[in-house]
Amino acid sequence: MMDILYTGPVPADRESPMTRSETSPSHAQHPSPTQKPNTCCFCWCCCCSCSWSEDDKRGRRKAQETKLEPFPCEPCPKPTIEEIKQWAQSFDKLMKNPAGRNKFREFLRTEYSEENMLFWLACEDLKKEINKSAIEEKTRLIYEDYISILSPKEVSLDSRVREVINRRMQDPTPHIFEDAQLQIYTLMHRDSYPRFLNSSVYRSLVQGGSRSSSES
Repeated sequence: MMDILYTGPVPADRESPMTRSETSPSHAQHPSPTQKPNTCCFCWCCCCSCSWSEDDKRGRRKAQETKLEPFPCEPCPKPTIEEIKQWAQSFDKLMKNPAGRNKFREFLRTEYSEENMLFWLACEDLKKEINKSAIEEKTRLIYEDYISILSPKEVSLDSRVREVINRRMQDPTPHIFEDAQLQIYTLMHRDSYPRFLNSSVYRSLVQGGSRSSSES
């Protein structure tokens, strides 16, 4: 007897599992819920531009993290127009005046560098401390807030100053951060102070003080 070969369509239940998985539209178009899509494969940009976008987001988050609860502003009387104008004569005169420090700190906050002034003020406060346990506690807090590389308020110090601080942390004194404080003071003087004098914060103070002086 001659064998007759079946040449018709293959029944659905006889299709191989692999064939169904390869040809199924739902399988081809919908990835597994646990599979993360590769954004760079679907956009025209290159991978580095996508990672730059993520770095930019992280940078904005870090900038927001630095705006923590601030050190209380120093109580002081309203500055006179003569005092305000003296702040432009030298950075030392600005920093020796409580009202000047408050206004300079207000400007630093707009540049996301308020931690420099907060660190400087914390060092000044530590220098007044005489109790050993209080010195150790304040030293630890200052280190964690402004020296540690893990802190969002870390100030910019060179490696030499950091090494000196790390060696002295075993037996801290009120002047443990003296070199670091001088370095941050110099940074503010050279970098932020000129911009402060040209800022709207300072110009409005001069204009407001001049109007008050002329009215009186």
